Amino acid sequence: MPLHVVENRRLYRQIADQITRLIERGEYRPGARLPPERDLARQLGVSRPSVREALIALEVEGYVEVRIGSGVYVIERTAAGTTLDPLPEDSGPFELIRARWLIEAECAALAARHATRAPVRAIETARDRMEAERSQGAPLDADRGFHLSIAEASGNSALALVVKTLWDQRTGPLFRRLEDHYDTPQLWTVAIREHRDIVAAIAQHDPAAARTAMRRHMNHAAKRFSSSWDKRNKVK
Repeated sequence: MPLHVVENRRLYRQIADQITRLIERGEYRPGARLPPERDLARQLGVSRPSVREALIALEVEGYVEVRIGSGVYVIERTAAGTTLDPLPEDSGPFELIRARWLIEAECAALAARHATRAPVRAIETARDRMEAERSQGAPLDADRGFHLSIAEASGNSALALVVKTLWDQRTGPLFRRLEDHYDTPQLWTVAIREHRDIVAAIAQHDPAAARTAMRRHMNHAAKRFSSSWDKRNKVK
């Protein structure tokens, strides 16, 4: 029996490719509304977050448009503001959040255990920068600096490198487009409050509290991206 190449592509990419083929065959024409996310997940036998990642990938690539309060619609692929190039094979946003939940929580615990005053001050400075830049829009650079400062304060250069790699993907086009649909001043208010809790635990040299605070922050991020989609698009 001949061997076949093992499929090793991201799940969301496989889902997106299936929907793309349906669009290109004309089963969903420009202007058509795609089935609700839950229906797609059931038909494909996958999770709703994976479907959500696939739909966002299709939006970035110019196949669909997410209309808040209405649904996901097929568009002419030459529409302004879209790209005709496929996305890089980055991890999906929910995979990234889960990886960060695991790794950054331990970085926070190590920072609380080992960090001296100088690293703690660097973390506090990054937090202060986030608060200062919030009025100018999403303070992503300061947010990145905050999390990298914690990784560096862990004292483990390999962990710091892993966190940097995760953040390179976190600021990629797929994650950024998903985030655009949920980005509000209230979201950043909550996020900064969570950052304060993380800093406080590290400054108090409480590893368990630092780990818990970082995990809570990651859990809230995943929950926001998961629950708001249905509420804002009215897709049940």
